[in-house]
Amino acid sequence: MEAGGVADSLLSGACVLFTLAMYSTGLSDLRQMRMTRSVDSVQFLPFLTTDINNLSWMSYGALKGDGTLIFVNATGAVLQTLYILVYLHYCPRKRPVLLQTAALLGVFLLGFGYFWLLVPNLEARLQQLGLFCSVFTISMYLSPLADLAKIIQTRSTQRLSFPLTIATLLTSASWTLYGFRLGDPYIMVPNLPGILTSFIRLWLFWKYSQEQDRNYPLLQT
Repeated sequence: MEAGGVADSLLSGACVLFTLAMYSTGLSDLRQMRMTRSVDSVQFLPFLTTDINNLSWMSYGALKGDGTLIFVNATGAVLQTLYILVYLHYCPRKRPVLLQTAALLGVFLLGFGYFWLLVPNLEARLQQLGLFCSVFTISMYLSPLADLAKIIQTRSTQRLSFPLTIATLLTSASWTLYGFRLGDPYIMVPNLPGILTSFIRLWLFWKYSQEQDRNYPLLQT
């Protein structure tokens, strides 16, 4: 195997490993829901939007013939669907959850019908679907910015997950390199905000942990 082939295989493996590690962070929420038999402090919308994102990228991977994209996002879709079903099982108010699910699923099916039935040209379909996936992924990475503003106001990182931050950074970096290697801007560009927001989170962890350390002796006196 040539050096380029080895590098591609290693990069593909890194994408699979880091992405599945990021998706598996939801297992802690699943375990919490099963232990407490409630959905308190567990957010539903990230499960749903990530599921739709996985299905969209899986469609893009199928159209592009990219096995790495297909495998990662098919596995992610299965995990997110599992999280959704468990959430629905323990959620006392199921109607809003079902309405949100039906609305986003309806949008996905309409988009699927548009791309596969009304855009006959394969290249145009690939470009439009790639653009949709990119915009959706960028919006997901930028959506927690409101939470980051609250963290700065409260000077506390309790609402942040350090393992998820590290997993997101490694995932975004590996997919950015993967997209660069393939010359595919639809894969490369939307992962750049993931790197940026991950570094911002790490800076917040460092900044406010330092402040907490300085305040701790004062609390002891």
